[in-house]
Amino acid sequence: TFSKLSLCLSFSTDAMANPSPAKSMGDPGITPLSPSHTQVQSEPSFVVVVAIDFGTTSSGYAYAFTKEPECIHTMRRWEGGDPGVSNQKTPTTILLTPDRKFHSFGYAARDFYHDLDPSESKHWLYLEKFKMKLHTTANLSIDTDLHAANGKRVKALDIFAYALAFFKEQALKELSDQTGGEFDNNDVRWVITVPAIWKMPAKQFMREASYKSGLVSRENPEQLIIALEPEAASIYCRKLRLHQMVDLGTQTTQNGFSPTDNVGSGMTQAKEHVRRNRQSRTFLVENVVGELWSELEEGDRYVVVDCGGGTVDLTVHQIRLPEGHLKELYKASGGPYGSIGIDYEFEKLLCKIFGQDFIDQFKIKRPAAWVDLMIAFESRKRAAAPDRTNPLNINLPFSFIDYYKKFRGHSVEHALRKSNVDFVKWSSQGMLRMSPDAMNSLFKPTIDHIIQHLTELFEKPEVSDIKFLFLVGGFAESPLLQQAVQNMLQGRSRIIIPHDVGLTILKGAVLFGLDPSVIKVRRSPLTYGVGVLNRFVEGKHPAEKLLVKDGTRWCTDVFDTFIAADQSVALGEMVKRSYTPAKPSQQVIVIHVYCSEKESVGFISEPGVRKCGTLRLDVSGTESTAPRREIQTLMQFGDTEIRAMAVDVSTGRTVKASIDFLSQ
Repeated sequence: TFSKLSLCLSFSTDAMANPSPAKSMGDPGITPLSPSHTQVQSEPSFVVVVAIDFGTTSSGYAYAFTKEPECIHTMRRWEGGDPGVSNQKTPTTILLTPDRKFHSFGYAARDFYHDLDPSESKHWLYLEKFKMKLHTTANLSIDTDLHAANGKRVKALDIFAYALAFFKEQALKELSDQTGGEFDNNDVRWVITVPAIWKMPAKQFMREASYKSGLVSRENPEQLIIALEPEAASIYCRKLRLHQMVDLGTQTTQNGFSPTDNVGSGMTQAKEHVRRNRQSRTFLVENVVGELWSELEEGDRYVVVDCGGGTVDLTVHQIRLPEGHLKELYKASGGPYGSIGIDYEFEKLLCKIFGQDFIDQFKIKRPAAWVDLMIAFESRKRAAAPDRTNPLNINLPFSFIDYYKKFRGHSVEHALRKSNVDFVKWSSQGMLRMSPDAMNSLFKPTIDHIIQHLTELFEKPEVSDIKFLFLVGGFAESPLLQQAVQNMLQGRSRIIIPHDVGLTILKGAVLFGLDPSVIKVRRSPLTYGVGVLNRFVEGKHPAEKLLVKDGTRWCTDVFDTFIAADQSVALGEMVKRSYTPAKPSQQVIVIHVYCSEKESVGFISEPGVRKCGTLRLDVSGTESTAPRREIQTLMQFGDTEIRAMAVDVSTGRTVKASIDFLSQ
């Protein structure tokens, strides 16, 4: 609707005190006002911080009261955990009734769905591993759809909102039980973790889902912090004492055990240690800086490799002493190389043996049995190790064997014999017997991706001389991955794995919520700027951008950069620019904010530049005495989100806008 209002802005040259050395876009002799950096306002006060780790494969929450920040409580144990899988978190699975109302989440959703009669279950909507859709959808919007197990489509925003509402209810219930009264949501600061490599639309999507779920209100956005997963891990790893981690690089004693050459054994002992301490559910995070951290000096660099279910996130941090603040040295990289890649490889193997047509049919006709098969695979997947010699057995559900015979007219056993797939045999107990080599080959593509990415990262100049590599996230427990990372690094830096590796991010997110200022400097993922008019200069500006208005020659579509991609930004940094309306009589000023992944942008019409926000300032009915009206535009960076505002200097009128990455 605003597109008809032609926005004409030129630079107000009279307001050009102390020009900044900001990279000019080749405009004739004018530079924007120097960006003024203002500090963040004081933090609002909350009684408790609750962090939600909304994972691809599993999710959970943890909390700490601001009065005792060293006590981090993790959530209650979930009902219905799996054998062989620690149930500190619950699976990220959600079940909706046939009329699309929320029914259950986690183990409860999975078990209920599983117990439904097949004729009923096809009407229920069951979703799992849906978080990856936010990373893989190219043009993510509020209307993006997800597919349930029965093939029906649902709005992604609804599903994410249902999940967050579930965690809100669980956490508030637990807090009420602890404090002996109704706990008020306004006393909670919520933290939601997202992968650092997510693009801006996906991060904003999580915030929109939070508003929809009632976690926080639009009027009070400060109540929610979107935290980056590897940053949260980084904050927690600073607190580690030597007995809380496995150090793969050295053969030192941890926990009174001396790790043998077997990579996995240290982890097994660590798990036992965690299991023994699991009953308490409260982790004491000592307020001292951990022993590990005390070995780090000003300027030391370390890498956090966050290996989750969906993504692998690599972040390079540097220590800033004395407070031990963190500075992001190299922009987050990584990709969709999480542990669900192994599940896809298993599915590909099944397609090879039984035929893609059968597997596709089976998933739709017997969705609960398919879920069962993947659960059986999950627990065997965790038993894969470099030195394993005996085969892994995977139970095939009876309905799989039965349905296959109906579908093909011959037995599962016959299919296996005929398929020529090496290393996978049929056992008379109704199981697929996979040799360790067969299982390890399912890991190979995913692990190769991670190693390739790490190799490329370590070749970057910013990433020379890394003291530690922290391996965190649920997939970091895999001995196969640990060994691959060790072989690749060849002792170039020490590999540290926290014991409770699956909860590292959750606990770090709580610490971040208690003190968000600990991360001081980030790299901007995008270039931001606004569209302006500049005086047209012959020979410099392209002829097709010439616009003549009231006898003045303007160059249109000029991109005025506020911050460039990969530039360091301090948390809460404010960048300010001044403009003036090209026509003094203008009643409304519309300022469009644009962004691009490219570092240098000349014009808003270049490919890859997209509009991500609009500031609409009404300047009617106020006559300004100044010869040229000054409009200031401010953008605040450094948090995971960006805010923009415009001020009419003569009247003090202000408009704010949050940058929108979701409208197509």
